[in-house]
Amino acid sequence: MELIQKYFPSLTKKQTEKFSQLQEIYREWNSKINVISRKDIDHLYLKHVLHSLGIAKIVEFKKDTKIMDAGTGGGFPGIPLAILFPEAKFFLADSIGKKIKVVNNVADKLELQNVLAEKIRVEEVDSKFDFIVSRAVTSLPVFYHWMKTKINTKSFNNIPNGILYLKGGNLTEEIKPVRKKIKIYDLNNFFTEDFFETKKVVHIF
Repeated sequence: MELIQKYFPSLTKKQTEKFSQLQEIYREWNSKINVISRKDIDHLYLKHVLHSLGIAKIVEFKKDTKIMDAGTGGGFPGIPLAILFPEAKFFLADSIGKKIKVVNNVADKLELQNVLAEKIRVEEVDSKFDFIVSRAVTSLPVFYHWMKTKINTKSFNNIPNGILYLKGGNLTEEIKPVRKKIKIYDLNNFFTEDFFETKKVVHIF
C-alpha cells in the first residue's frame, strides 16, 4: 500500500481505504480459485495494482469518461483505475465467468458504483467507449482488430480516445501491422522499481 501512496500521494481517505482492502479481498479469493498466480499474490500492489495505475500516469480520466477493460481477468487494470477515477465509468469484460464473479464481489465490497462487469467475449461487446484498456490479452494487431470499431470518435480528455495497452518488452515488430498513430510510454519513467524496467503503456489512436 505504501507503494501506491508513494506515487499517488493525493489519494483521498476513501480511496486509501479501498486500495488497502485489495490485498485481503484478493488473498481470500485466491485461496478458493486461482485469480492471481500464487507467487504474485504477495506482490499484488507492485505487479497488479501499481502496474494498472501506470495508465493513470498517461491520462487522468475526466468525469463521465467511458472505459472498457477488455479481458479484465481478476479486475486489472479496471478495478484500481475505478478506485482512482470514481467519476469515470468502467465496463469490465471477460469470457471466464468465475473471474467476473470475483470482479463483481470486489466491486461490491469496495462499493464501487462506477463499475459494471459482464461475462462476454470482448469482441462481441456492442458498445462504444472513449478508451479501451487492457493488460496483454493477445498480440496488439489482433487486439486492435477486435477493438477498432468500439471507440468513440469525439475526445474530451487530455489525450485522444483510443486503446491504452499495458505490455512489456520490445514492441517494434509487434506494432508494425497496426496502421494507426501509436505512442509508447515507458513506465520506468514514472516508477523506479525494477519490475517496470521493460513495462510500457501503448496508446493507439
